Amino acid sequence: MPRFVLGGAVGAALAYFFDPDNGRKRRKEAIKRTAKAFRQTGRKGRTDDVTLARKVESEIFRDAEVPAAQINVNVEDGVVYLRGELEQPDLIEDLGAQARKVHGVRAVENLLHVSGEEPTKAE
Repeated sequence: MPRFVLGGAVGAALAYFFDPDNGRKRRKEAIKRTAKAFRQTGRKGRTDDVTLARKVESEIFRDAEVPAAQINVNVEDGVVYLRGELEQPDLIEDLGAQARKVHGVRAVENLLHVSGEEPTKAE
């Protein structure tokens, strides 16, 4: 009995998609819908850059003593760029480490530097 039902379903699908009048249109529409579903599924797994930047800001600015107005957070393709001048050198490394822990961050370019010094590329 299950083979009979399966055979009937396959036969109905073939008749639907290979109908001489509307089969071509139905096949194209089915391909478009399937491709769209795959594209949307792929996007759901990734965090967009703006959302990731907000997540990083939320994490690194959690401590009230962090001077948020002096730090700029940008994200491009999952890479976080921290820019700005700070007074505490130890805070620079801490903020980079906190940013690396955020889910979705691929890498961190920590361009923060102590006031009066040139930024160096620290990872």
